[in-house]
Amino acid sequence: MDINFKKTIEEKASCEIHFIHKKDEEFIFSESAKKVDELTEGAITNTVGNNIFKGTFGKHFFVTTNKLQSSEALIVCLGDKDKLNENKRKDLGGKIYSILQDRGTTGLVSIYADGMGVDLAFGTLLRTYNFNKYYTGKKIPEYTDFDLVIQDDTDFAPELFQNKIAMAQSIWFTKDLISEPSNVLYPQEYADRIKQLETDGLKVTVYGEKELKEMGAGAILAVGQGSARESKMVVMEWNGAGDDSQPIALVGKGVTFDTGGYSIKPSKGLKDMKYDMGGSAVVVGTMMSLALTKSKKNVVGVVGLVENMVSSNAYKPGDVITSLSGQTIEVDNTDAEGRVVLADCLWYTQDKYKPSAMVNLATLTGAISVALGDKIAGLFSNNTDLSNELLKAGETTGEDLWRMPCDPIGERYDEYVDSTIADMHNVGKGYEASSTTAAQFLQRFVNDTPWAHLDIAGVTWSDKGSMTASGGATGWGVQLLTEWIHNEKL
Repeated sequence: MDINFKKTIEEKASCEIHFIHKKDEEFIFSESAKKVDELTEGAITNTVGNNIFKGTFGKHFFVTTNKLQSSEALIVCLGDKDKLNENKRKDLGGKIYSILQDRGTTGLVSIYADGMGVDLAFGTLLRTYNFNKYYTGKKIPEYTDFDLVIQDDTDFAPELFQNKIAMAQSIWFTKDLISEPSNVLYPQEYADRIKQLETDGLKVTVYGEKELKEMGAGAILAVGQGSARESKMVVMEWNGAGDDSQPIALVGKGVTFDTGGYSIKPSKGLKDMKYDMGGSAVVVGTMMSLALTKSKKNVVGVVGLVENMVSSNAYKPGDVITSLSGQTIEVDNTDAEGRVVLADCLWYTQDKYKPSAMVNLATLTGAISVALGDKIAGLFSNNTDLSNELLKAGETTGEDLWRMPCDPIGERYDEYVDSTIADMHNVGKGYEASSTTAAQFLQRFVNDTPWAHLDIAGVTWSDKGSMTASGGATGWGVQLLTEWIHNEKL
C-alpha cells in the first residue's frame, strides 16, 4: 500500500472518504463532506437525519452515485470532535482500513483528512500488519490492495509521516519476534536477529555463556541451565547525542519459552509461553525506532535471552544461586524466573552504564492481569518524576500505565522478599501482592538509579485485537518508550 500526501486531489479514485462529527445532537459536516452532500442532493443529510444512525465514533456509511468524482464515498463519523485526540485519530485510520478490506476496495482511495492526515495514515499503516508466514497454499489469507492519497494542507506532513513509517516498522519487528514459535526463535536465533540491526546504526554486543560465567552472572545462567540452548545477554547501544553523557537504559526479559521449570506450568495455555520474551522484544523494537529516526539521545538496551526448561540439569526449588551483584537468591519457585534473569541484566546495566534512568519491561506476573486486565500495564518505580514522565507518555500514545505500590528497600512489601537462608528468595508470601513482590525483588538490583518496572503480562498479547491491529502480538510499549525517551528530563 502506497500512501501519498497532496494539497489538492485531482485523481479519480475508487473510493473517497469524508468526515462528519456530532456536536450535542447536531451533525457537523467537513467542507469536503458538504460538497458531497450538495452533489448527491442531500444524501448525507438524509442518512444522518434517520434516527437509526447514532453518529458515534467510527460509525459510517457509503454513498454511491455517478455525480461523485469517485465511484463511491465513505462517510465516517468522528463522534464528539472535542474528544478526538491523536490516539483516536490513529484508531480511526485502522478502522478505515478494516472497512475498505471488508468492502473489497481496490485501486486508489482518497481521504479528505480535515487536518488529521498523518495520524490517519499511521493507523492505516499499523492495521496492515499480519503474521501469516506459516500458512501454505490456499490457507494464505487474501487481502485486497489499495493505495491512499491524502489531502493535507501542510507542507511538513510527508516528513512527519516518515517518522511514523519508522515507528510502524519497529512495531512490526517487535510483533514478529513475539509471534515466532520457540522452535524458530530461541536465544541464539534471537541474538542473530538483533545483530542484524547493526545495519540501522546500532552497536550490538552478544555475550554467550562463557562470557556470562566470567562476569559472574549466576542468576541468568541458572535459569537457562536446563536448556540445550545457550543463554545470551545482548547489549544494544545508540549514541545519538554524540557525546559521553549518561544514557537512558532499557532492560527486557527475554524468556523465549517458559515451561515453568520444575515448578511446571499446567498444559492449558502453555503454548502461549513463546511470548514470555515480550519485554525484550519491546526493548529491541524501541532501539530500532531510535536508530531509524536518528534520535539525538544516548540509549542502551539490554536483554537477557534464555529458555526455562525441565531437564536433569535444570535449576530446582530450594537451590541458592549467586547473582552478578554478589547477592544470593534462594529459589522457591522456578516459574518465577523472569525476575531472576532481570536481576543480572539490571545490575550489569546500572553498574556499567550509570544511566540517568532505567526502565525494565517484562511479562512478569499473571497477577497484574488480574489487577489491571489487558488494557493497562503495571508501573512500579522508586522515582516519582520518572513515574510521572512514563504516565504522561502512556497517555499521549494510548499505551496506558497504572502506578502500583513499590516500597523503599527494607519497608513493608520488601520484607516479603527476605529469605531465611539467603539474601532473598524469588517469590513473596504465597499469592499476596505478587506483582509488587516481584517489583521489590527487582529493586534490590538497581541501587540508587531512577528506575521503573513495567509489568506487561496483560498487554503483550491480545486475541481480540484492536482498531489498529488484528489479534496476536500487540507490540505494546514501543510507542510509549520512544515518546518517553524523546521527552525525558531526568
